[in-house]
Amino acid sequence: MIIEIQLSELNVGHFVTDIAKQNGNFSLSAPGHIKSINVIHHLKSKQVISVFIDDSKTLTSASKSKAEVSAEVKQAIEIFNESKDIQKKLFAAALNGSAVDLQSVVDVTNKSVDAIFNSPDALACMINIREKDEYLLEHSVAVSVYITIFAYHLKMNKKVVHHLSIGAFLHDIGKIKIPDEILNKPGKLTDEEFTIMKTHANHSIDIIKKTPGISKLSLDVAALHHEKLNGEGYPFQVEGKDIHKYGRMIAICDIFDALTANRCYKDGFSHTKSFNILRELVKSNHLDGELVEQFIQCIGVFPTGTLVQLESKKLAVVEQRNSNDLTKPKVKSFYSVKLNQYLNTQDIDLAKTDDFIVKGVRAEDFDLDMNTIITMLLMEG
Repeated sequence: MIIEIQLSELNVGHFVTDIAKQNGNFSLSAPGHIKSINVIHHLKSKQVISVFIDDSKTLTSASKSKAEVSAEVKQAIEIFNESKDIQKKLFAAALNGSAVDLQSVVDVTNKSVDAIFNSPDALACMINIREKDEYLLEHSVAVSVYITIFAYHLKMNKKVVHHLSIGAFLHDIGKIKIPDEILNKPGKLTDEEFTIMKTHANHSIDIIKKTPGISKLSLDVAALHHEKLNGEGYPFQVEGKDIHKYGRMIAICDIFDALTANRCYKDGFSHTKSFNILRELVKSNHLDGELVEQFIQCIGVFPTGTLVQLESKKLAVVEQRNSNDLTKPKVKSFYSVKLNQYLNTQDIDLAKTDDFIVKGVRAEDFDLDMNTIITMLLMEG
């Protein structure tokens, strides 16, 4: 059936038959499938407002070729790296008292949101390829990705998701005002040090408030990321009834990334342990229990892009979740633990085999490098 959709709803896999509304004079060379996000960006640049699609010809994720999936992951890497570069510039500007370049944030978060709406797993994979000494830069990018994936899972309006993504991208910009010896201290902070650390939330709010064009929603999301339902959070001790859903969501995303990320002075917790900690924080009335369970369902027991060890003594990368059984995703094996060597890769659907996941692991546990693994898998398509 031919239907009209807004360009913001257009995704990779849709079959476009014609332009419906536009502010320019662009015309299609021929009807066809949208094969990449770049095509959508091109239509935006031509001031296309809406298009006609044949929804009977839409390609599902399962219909994507290995080449298309590989291209999505490569694009996700580019978006992640661009996001980190922009974070560096934002922190430098904030340190010098200069205004935040909001347009650069809008542009890169738009790319991120579009990528996630087209293929939620691609950018989720990137979160697992992190540099231990770049936590400050990568944390804000990761939280922005997490809240976008979470909002997509909850079927939220895409325009709202854009604002959430921007707020999350900027939520920790005030940390640049915190002394390095406190910010990067490996041990527990003293009460005095923690008091100073907590001021980063105030600094973030002040910087974001001074940013021309920032939306109230983006500001609110950033401002609420350390508030608790029991009213014992900071900086304003906002109580549960006054913390809207978006504020409750970013608190979960922020804590989860802090728990799972590797840092120069410690390794992150496993996803399973981190999920258990989130549930404990629900019991202490810190986090929203219903949203925590939704987040766990959204991320999955074995998230896309993570490493797992199979009963067959092989290491594999999780490629696609199984919504019917989160413990049996589709994986790609590539390494023998028994032989301590790389193997020819093999696609395995654990729902259709006797093999199963013994545990989630990290590349460092086997003296392997995650970047090398992903590069190798990409080269093989």
